[in-house]
Amino acid sequence: MFTNLIMLAAAVSMGFSKMARSFEMILFGRLLYGIGIGFSFNIHPQYVGEISPKKLRGFTSATVAVFLTLGKVSGQIIGLGEMLGGESVWPLLLAFSGVTAVIQLLALPCFPDSPSYLLIQKGNKEAFMKAIQQLWGEGDHQAEIEDLKKEKESMAGTKSLRVLEILKTRSLRWQLYVVIVLMTTLQLCGINAIYFYSFEVFRTAQFEEDLIPYVSLGVGMCEFLSSILCSSLIERFGRRLLLWGGYAAMAVVLALLTLTLSLQHRFFWMHYFSVILVFLFVLCYGIGPSGATVTVMVEIFSQTFRPSAFVIVGFFNWAGLFLLGMIFPFIVEYLGPFCFLVFMGILAVSAIFIYLFLPETKGKSIMDITVEFNKLNYGKQAFSTENHVPKETVLCTRL
Repeated sequence: MFTNLIMLAAAVSMGFSKMARSFEMILFGRLLYGIGIGFSFNIHPQYVGEISPKKLRGFTSATVAVFLTLGKVSGQIIGLGEMLGGESVWPLLLAFSGVTAVIQLLALPCFPDSPSYLLIQKGNKEAFMKAIQQLWGEGDHQAEIEDLKKEKESMAGTKSLRVLEILKTRSLRWQLYVVIVLMTTLQLCGINAIYFYSFEVFRTAQFEEDLIPYVSLGVGMCEFLSSILCSSLIERFGRRLLLWGGYAAMAVVLALLTLTLSLQHRFFWMHYFSVILVFLFVLCYGIGPSGATVTVMVEIFSQTFRPSAFVIVGFFNWAGLFLLGMIFPFIVEYLGPFCFLVFMGILAVSAIFIYLFLPETKGKSIMDITVEFNKLNYGKQAFSTENHVPKETVLCTRL
């Protein structure tokens, strides 16, 4: 709710910038929007993942990507010249995020805190049971409740670790390796480069200049629909397959796109293959990494460690985006269509890493997932099978 106040203040600053004849208000609004999305990207996936029962956790976590792409598509639609993209109404376009902020401010008070937060961190069993009933309705939720109680018991005597403590904790080492690879790959997989380069591809394919915004809108719609498909497939095929399979498919598409862009001046029909490959790349991204990444991030950390872990995840997410924004224009200038080979290499390495080191998390409790990662963190060293928490972690946190 506090984050939405920030977004609302940003929208007001943007909306009145033209009336006040102040470009400084636009800069201030962009600053507030950046702070707001920084908070939201950390809080939203955690809350959505924590309020979901185990059988729906993958689906609900994947909806984070659905609504991210919905936001992009909505921006593309209302940004068309026929709507809010005109010279007289552009401040309304910049302020449009205030509408969603108001909706959330009105709706969020109707929802409880997440059950795992209420039980494990607050120790409020009455509020925990009330939240379970409100969120999950009537039914047999005893198995889920027992899993959360076991997690609480295993964390008894431990404290929430800060970011630097998370980085030093051996029992979380491979979880961090996985999320760092996932987040950096999400930003450096080439999806932003594809959106950047798509205008040039469409121009080369001889689309009329007035039609290019609508073709680009089609690319956004493709990502939106494929992310919806991901939320439907993730509980059937699992997270691991969608991730490494998605990376591998995207790498193959980039290799083909590099080939078609290189040959487009020799064969006129190559332009159309390039357009098809742009849509195919976005489709592979939406079905695979777009939704599965968030789901894995939520599932591999326990309630006690998750907030600090998400701070680390957020840092690598925005650092990757910043790095891409700074160096991509130079990569395009010097490499041209061969710039996609850089992203292809990143995708290939990430696909191999995920295939080798990420255990499948579908349908597993956090305790089961922790046991899988302890095999990587400790190898053959003994750990507490009774509580599923390494003895070293319990001892260090108690000290």
